[in-house]
Amino acid sequence: MNILSIFVLIPLLMLLGLWLSRNIKQIRTVMVVGASALVLAAVGLTIAYLQARAAGDTAEMLFRADVPWYPALNIHYSVGVDGISVAMLLLSAIIVFTGTFASWRLQPLTKEYFLWFTLLSLGVFGFFISTDLFTMFMFYEVALIPMYLLIGVWGSGRKEYSAMKLTLMLMGGSAFLLIGILGIYFGSGATSMNLLEIAQLHNIPIEQQRIWFPLTFLGFGVLGALFPFHTWSPDGHASAPTAVSMLHAGVLMKLGGYGCFRIAMYLMPEAAQELGWIFLILTGISVVYGAFSACVQTDLKYINAYSSVSHCGLVL
Repeated sequence: MNILSIFVLIPLLMLLGLWLSRNIKQIRTVMVVGASALVLAAVGLTIAYLQARAAGDTAEMLFRADVPWYPALNIHYSVGVDGISVAMLLLSAIIVFTGTFASWRLQPLTKEYFLWFTLLSLGVFGFFISTDLFTMFMFYEVALIPMYLLIGVWGSGRKEYSAMKLTLMLMGGSAFLLIGILGIYFGSGATSMNLLEIAQLHNIPIEQQRIWFPLTFLGFGVLGALFPFHTWSPDGHASAPTAVSMLHAGVLMKLGGYGCFRIAMYLMPEAAQELGWIFLILTGISVVYGAFSACVQTDLKYINAYSSVSHCGLVL
């Protein structure tokens, strides 16, 4: 088994363990063991990656694996990592571990909460290791869907409003993203949806890039709280449970920036160079607006939310 598949296998085993758990002690045991295993796996992967680079391995992606998943549509389970994705995996594992203890005494429906929390984690880890466009999109949606219930059921304040607003805006971004991904695939003429193959072919016409790049960048930019699509983030932060807010700010919003880099800019560099000034203005507004908005807040979660908007503007 490929080393990267561990980051999908562990959350799946955690979901199974949680499903079979009958009391709070078993639930906590499953979460602690699973979260600890994720941290150890992330640390081990980081060490292995650094050793491979030190040994002279200059491949663009390391620890690659490709298994046909649905050959009729050229969909593969394709994985690989570079320095950015390794760092994001380590960050995600640490936040899942600390988020587990932040939710230690959460009531009610503890079992259901951790099931959705783990499913969200599965989507995050799967997204960061994937190099197939469809598989990335699938894990992306797996990471987003649990947010509605985690905020709507276990949140506080205007939790129903915040959960619905978050879901509608992120699903709207996903619609743009899906159109962009399909446009990239058919425009490239590739035999699969593998990122590396599409990048190596490098034959998406610039006329098409001008269409698919904005759709893809905006699709991920909504999750990255790109101005003016950031309004879901402060309400979502303020209403979310502490652990979910940690994942929200520490991982999910960065997932949007990672997607912009990994798909939009990587596969359509000419359009990125030509249209980048537009998004540079929007990200600049996000940085300034988020920073000033954070300065006038009195609620700690709103401060965190607006500072995250500012930080994600820098990332984008």
